[in-house]
Amino acid sequence: MSVRLPQDPQYCAAIADLWEHEAVQSMAQFMQHGTTSCLHHCVSVSYLSYCYCRDRGLDARAAARGGLLHDLFLYDWHTYRPAKGELLHGFEHPRKALQNARKYFDLTPVEEDIILRHMWPLTRNLPATAEGRVVTMFDKYVSLMETFRVPVRIPTPLAEH
Repeated sequence: MSVRLPQDPQYCAAIADLWEHEAVQSMAQFMQHGTTSCLHHCVSVSYLSYCYCRDRGLDARAAARGGLLHDLFLYDWHTYRPAKGELLHGFEHPRKALQNARKYFDLTPVEEDIILRHMWPLTRNLPATAEGRVVTMFDKYVSLMETFRVPVRIPTPLAEH
């Protein structure tokens, strides 16, 4: 199943360089929740966060980009076994996603905050930015919907990309 992007030119422009990167596209091979791929999950979180931030005068570009990269951990978390000294996936993956994102992309401080702190309250640090809190909120919402196999409502029609 291919992952679809919203038909929103401003959103697509904000994430174009990320979307074209093989590391981001590789997230399609990993399942996230239920039958949803990690890439599909991240697009849903990214676009919902983008729309919310855009409509409230926040940094919608950072929300879109941080939301797309927030789970760039690049492994199957269902079979993940922590290495010696590592924590369980829920605690560990934000740092791994941030390491991967830094390896491939230049990030703003807001994007880094989004990626590193999106697992609050499981991890102790509340996102320092409004955009980080928005992405955290939509990550929880989308995760619950995917787990219970309820379709996530995206504000605009989707088209294949």
